Amino acid sequence: MNFFKRFKRILGPRTQNKNRSAQSVIPFRLNLLLWIVGLLLLMLAIRLFYLQILNGATYKADVKESDTTVQTNNVQRGMIYDSTGKVIVGNQAHQAITYTKGSDVTDADMYKIANQLGKYLTVSTEKLTTRNKQDYFLANDDNLNRMIKKAGLAKDVTADTISTSQYNKVLKYLNAHPSQYKLTSSQKNKAMIYATMTGAYSLSTTYIKETGVTSKELAEVGEHLSSMPGVKIGTAWTRNYPQGKNFQTMTGTVTTSGLPADEINTLLSQGYSRNDSVGQSYIEKEYQSTLAGSKSQTEVTSNGSTVAKSVLKYAGSKGDNLVLTINAKFQKQVQSILTKNYSSAGNGYSTGVYAVVMNPNTGAIYAMAGIDRDPTTGKQTVDEVGGINHPITMGSVVKGAMVLGAMMDGVITPSNNTLTDMPIKVAGTSAKASWFNKTGSANTSLTASTALEVSSNSYMMQLAMKEGGMKYYSGAQITLKPSIFKKLRYYFNMFGLGQKTGIDIPGESAGYEGPSTQSHIGSALDESFGNYDEYTVLQLAQYMSTIANGGYRMKPYVVSQIRGTKFNGSLGAVKYTTQPQVQQVIPASKAAFNVVKEGLYLVTHGTSPYVTASSLKSETPSISGKTGTAETYYGTTATTTLSFAGYSPSDNPQVVVALAIPGVTNSNSGANITMAKEIFAAYWKDVQNSSSSE
Repeated sequence: MNFFKRFKRILGPRTQNKNRSAQSVIPFRLNLLLWIVGLLLLMLAIRLFYLQILNGATYKADVKESDTTVQTNNVQRGMIYDSTGKVIVGNQAHQAITYTKGSDVTDADMYKIANQLGKYLTVSTEKLTTRNKQDYFLANDDNLNRMIKKAGLAKDVTADTISTSQYNKVLKYLNAHPSQYKLTSSQKNKAMIYATMTGAYSLSTTYIKETGVTSKELAEVGEHLSSMPGVKIGTAWTRNYPQGKNFQTMTGTVTTSGLPADEINTLLSQGYSRNDSVGQSYIEKEYQSTLAGSKSQTEVTSNGSTVAKSVLKYAGSKGDNLVLTINAKFQKQVQSILTKNYSSAGNGYSTGVYAVVMNPNTGAIYAMAGIDRDPTTGKQTVDEVGGINHPITMGSVVKGAMVLGAMMDGVITPSNNTLTDMPIKVAGTSAKASWFNKTGSANTSLTASTALEVSSNSYMMQLAMKEGGMKYYSGAQITLKPSIFKKLRYYFNMFGLGQKTGIDIPGESAGYEGPSTQSHIGSALDESFGNYDEYTVLQLAQYMSTIANGGYRMKPYVVSQIRGTKFNGSLGAVKYTTQPQVQQVIPASKAAFNVVKEGLYLVTHGTSPYVTASSLKSETPSISGKTGTAETYYGTTATTTLSFAGYSPSDNPQVVVALAIPGVTNSNSGANITMAKEIFAAYWKDVQNSSSSE
């Protein structure tokens, strides 16, 4: 024990001195490390002060001046061909004056460029707006400063400091004092150029003048390009029509002054620029994304107002081409047939004539022709799509659907469908009768087929009363309910009558339904024989096609293929082919269809003295169909709609023709039958060899 105590006394002071020495070393190292960190932070602070405070503005300017963006340019629009490969809508190249807006170009810069360009180039000012004039006038600082004072703004407001709200107050002043900014013709020209420039997106190319650029303008603009940044001589394309401009009423048009105002927000969200040309009607509009193609893309690196580097990233792609189901030669023939025979119908009060020719088995449209007429002036214009957007009271032509509807409803059957044609007299109304039996002197028994042959109104009205649960006798109170309208239309709709067909052309009408209340219940009888609701000629063609093919309602279409372009500019590879689409299968028996088909054959081949289209009897291939005569009015003048829908050959339908002539005064002219006969003949001559259909 004493040994250990002695040993501890010997070692103790040495150990304590060693620990004390170690403790003194640690604070020194820690302090050194802290000093180093402090110096580094000080150096960082000095560097940040140098970068952000002393030279911050310089570096910001460098970043701003050096900017990489993508410049886009338009490409050639896709073309439209007919079914035989003929160009219906092509492109014509023009030398044009273009402008590409720089990334940092100011309104003042564009004002200067517009004033200089306006010395050498004359543009149309037809669409120059009041706001365009005001903006051009105020782009001059002297004018703006004067108007600031006259508008009563604060004294410290100048052209350099004016805000948007203050600028709007100046505009309000100008609106109240238009004499302050009167422009000369030369200034209006420059104002239009300025408006086009300011409406462009940064690094997007817009056309200042697309067509009609003279050689003098090209020379003078070209001579001064270096002093007008962004202005170039380029190429523009406009639509041309090798088969005639009449096709434009079907194919539609393309905008010439940027996006249409009513669709601008939608199109902007899809990536279009304000100054882009787009399809604005019919096929051009429906297939805009296909026809437009893809713009070229160039990566542009700029330093301030100078382009430092320009690299083409994507050359762009011409729009794809459309191949239509329309046969151009046949289309012209149909239009000519309508024009030639229209006046014979007595068209003093008529609003037009329209025809549609359709493949009943696929829905492909071979021709759509029409004439729109203003009865007050007599002016006639080509209206090839009138058949899809002009509802018409068609008359007896729809009776085939009425008969099939009654069979589906079970009030008659293929083997039990005989009724007596007689005038229909219900309490409180005048008698309604068939055209051949106004007085009841020709009462006769009719089957469904012979009722179609002689176009019996009485037969159809009796079907409607049966479907509505009404037991008829002469002088009976009408006990039909408004639900009868719904039932009749339900069956008509099955065939496409009274609803949009879905054709690939925008602007289609669904037709028109008359009032369906109890106070209009008597009109349900008129509905049964086609003298109440209104349908389009395209609906008429779809309805007859559904009967012709045995119960398949086919969706009509006019574009058969989408195709690319070869290097030589001709049609390229097929990218898409339209497939026939069945919209509805009619739940009627084959026997029911045979009854109606027999009746349509009798319309043209029957032996009754009341047959309505016997002049088609000798046509080959054989034609089956139904005529229509609706009683209408133009003001207080009684008029008639003449219509027809039929197919050929009768035993193997390959083509359907539907047409209507509303508002005629010569109901006995037979113009509808003459037109149908000539259209069928033209089809077999120009579209399909009649021998191949036999």
